[in-house]
Amino acid sequence: MKKKIILIGSGGHMASTINLIESNNQFKIIGIIDKYKRKKKFMGYSIIGTDKDLISIFKRNIRNCCIGIGQLKDSKPRIDVFKKLKKIGFNIPKIISKSAVLHRTVKIGKGTTVFHNCIINSNAVIGENCIINTRAIIEHDTIIGNNCHISTGAIVNGSVKIGDNTFVGSGAIIRNNVIIGKNVVIGMGQKIKKNVKSNSTIK
Repeated sequence: MKKKIILIGSGGHMASTINLIESNNQFKIIGIIDKYKRKKKFMGYSIIGTDKDLISIFKRNIRNCCIGIGQLKDSKPRIDVFKKLKKIGFNIPKIISKSAVLHRTVKIGKGTTVFHNCIINSNAVIGENCIINTRAIIEHDTIIGNNCHISTGAIVNGSVKIGDNTFVGSGAIIRNNVIIGKNVVIGMGQKIKKNVKSNSTIK
């Protein structure tokens, strides 16, 4: 039997997250939490409340929640929701596409979503509340911190270290052994061949 789950968020990344959960076939989506409750439905699922309703929903014995909030320049909205859900007591499961290829030694934290056709190789470690987006490649022995977004088609080569709250844009390539600091934004298609300091933006 599928476990019941609610989603929180809106917009394009929410649509991608719904696609992921539907294809995963592990959870049954019973509703969506939208901060602004602008519509009655999204992709056929009822909008059942706003952030203010999370406690009452939890008390109705709905304990699983997935975050459908994307992350570009600012990781704070996703982080704030993650902390709020944890404080209430929700289970925030990691959700991994059936088409993703993960080595058995890979470790992935709570609330992280791994999308379609990703490859994550041996001994990679990915923190909590991350997005590993469609067709991203994470090579062996790489360590990715919490609240990171590795975007579509990005390639993170072996033994890379990426700090918390970092965004790696679509098609970016990070050379092996590079260290990326915290709160970094790496733009689409960038080639990173040397270490990047925390709080940097690479366009």
